[in-house]
Amino acid sequence: MQLAGKTIIVTGASSGIGEAAAKLFAAEGANVVLGARRGQLLETHASEIIRAGGNAAVLAGDVEDEGYAEALVALARRRFGRLDAAFNNAGITGEMSPIPAMATETWDRVIGTNLTAAFYAAKYQVPALLDAGGGSIVFTSSFVGHTVGLPGMGAYAAAKAGLIGLAQVLAAEHGPQGLRANTLLPGGTLTPMAGDDPSYHDIVRGLHALKRMASPKEIAQAALFLVSDASSFVTGTALIADGGNSISKF
Repeated sequence: MQLAGKTIIVTGASSGIGEAAAKLFAAEGANVVLGARRGQLLETHASEIIRAGGNAAVLAGDVEDEGYAEALVALARRRFGRLDAAFNNAGITGEMSPIPAMATETWDRVIGTNLTAAFYAAKYQVPALLDAGGGSIVFTSSFVGHTVGLPGMGAYAAAKAGLIGLAQVLAAEHGPQGLRANTLLPGGTLTPMAGDDPSYHDIVRGLHALKRMASPKEIAQAALFLVSDASSFVTGTALIADGGNSISKF
């Protein structure tokens, strides 16, 4: 198993990519700490992991709360003795609108959930990772704001681009101590965030070179690479797992 004995925090773990990642990491031997706002779903997923022979702990909360970031790390150390990796996956798209029409509250919430929360996560995760000898910290970014600008998504693009810069700086600051920092950039994925409108899904599929959307597990497998020792010489990178969205024009 690729993650035997490792302890990993996963945020946004109540559904979609985060849920898939938590279950995959646990199946690969990790002790997983599941974080998200929807506590009942977290408890359900943790029970499934434990029934399958894995180890899981749960803490519900809001990633915009700095105290929650600290508490997730404290839980990992209290229950499992250490922290070896973190997959900071929680995020929102927010209400879409051109920048001149965007409400300041929308901007603040999107930046807060997607970028400021990553700062909080790193603030508490990095010391714990270093105490364990280094490890891996991963943030879910996006091709939006990196390889393409989509109208109406200015706040989202700014936040997700910011994550790439944050990871690069963390990689440079803490590489000598054995810590790796990377971002994961998924393409269109069949999660609750994508909705259930078939016509919308048809449009999204057409944007990808593979002409389909990803399953959450496919993106989780890319996250598995980044948190595992298989990526031991990979740091400061933006790993694109977007089905060719970034290079497809037809």
